[in-house]
Amino acid sequence: MKKDFFTYQAQTTPHPLAMEISHAEGSYIYDTAGNKHLDFVAGVSACSLGHRHPRVVTAIKKQLDKYLHVMVYGEYIQQPAVALTKLLAAHLPAPLEKTYLTNSGTEAIEGSLKLARRVTGRSQLIAAHHAYHGNTMGSMSVMGYEERKQAFRPLLPDVAFINFNEEAALQQITTKTAGVILETIQGGAGFITPANDYLLKVRKRCNEVGALLILDEIQPGFGRTGTLFGFQQYNIVPDILVMGKGMGGGLPIGAFTAATALMDQLQDQPKLGHITTFGGNPVIAAAALATLQEITESDIMTAALEKEKLIRSLLIHPLITEIRGTGLMLALITPSAEITNQVILECKEKGLILFWLLFEPKAIRITPPLTISIAEIKEGCTLLLDVLNTVLTT
Repeated sequence: MKKDFFTYQAQTTPHPLAMEISHAEGSYIYDTAGNKHLDFVAGVSACSLGHRHPRVVTAIKKQLDKYLHVMVYGEYIQQPAVALTKLLAAHLPAPLEKTYLTNSGTEAIEGSLKLARRVTGRSQLIAAHHAYHGNTMGSMSVMGYEERKQAFRPLLPDVAFINFNEEAALQQITTKTAGVILETIQGGAGFITPANDYLLKVRKRCNEVGALLILDEIQPGFGRTGTLFGFQQYNIVPDILVMGKGMGGGLPIGAFTAATALMDQLQDQPKLGHITTFGGNPVIAAAALATLQEITESDIMTAALEKEKLIRSLLIHPLITEIRGTGLMLALITPSAEITNQVILECKEKGLILFWLLFEPKAIRITPPLTISIAEIKEGCTLLLDVLNTVLTT
């Protein structure tokens, strides 16, 4: 299978990890050699409830017996999608009410950028340096990392960049700006959190000039930071909220939510302002609904903050210079990229799955399932500390 993997399936890097998967359950992934791997990454924050959560699996199987794809998005009334968007609205502050379901986070970003331009009649988009919003052409246009973009230019015109957490740069947001797009917590940059009421100040500036504020919650969303969405900790409400990853219980989905008066502008002038064949797919919507129900009906969000405290208390080591992030969206910073690489790869060999971040080479991602147990956290941290001790003495 490994030979076929490299022969027939396109890869994204020259050196993929290439673990051959047998099955996965809860907080563990099993390879075809029978080895058990504790998952501290959760599919890069996608498997909020771990692998094959019973509530999600039941919802998928139940929907499979009813119908699969029946019509392009927005034409037929399909119960899972309606129930999902209604429940989302119930857990979001006004005026965030109407949700457009997409196939992925990056498609949701595309839709949000289009909506900002459609609503304002303006063209300029402002994003943050070191931002990551996806890899389609519009999303890449607001990526703040030139090395990743240069080979694919030209991209969208009229995009400017500001430094995250820099108040003075907010004066670049003007009456020419259609939308300001920010990650609530910068992911690829190293899990950078807003400081000094930064998001409140962005919100105020957008209000002053009539620009829309788009918040990308694709990574922080769905309970990972201790609240359903990260922005709920900063006393603001965006004009457009983008989500994905942890939304689907392990299935591919994204969405963007806005006030009805804004979202309805994608219906006309032109019609089909955004259109997708498989967005809102009933099986995936059923999985997402079950995921949202489990997160909002349990203590999983409160527990995420307690688990963060435990991880921080356990992971004290000379090679950990800093732990960034909130809840179960954490990044360990080591003294060098070489140490980070060594730790991640050695942990993999010993049965602990860790991963990198896109733009911060010294970071080690820790984004386990929200359902991870205290015992599993202690198991993983003990293994990680053992590897760090080995690296320290070599």
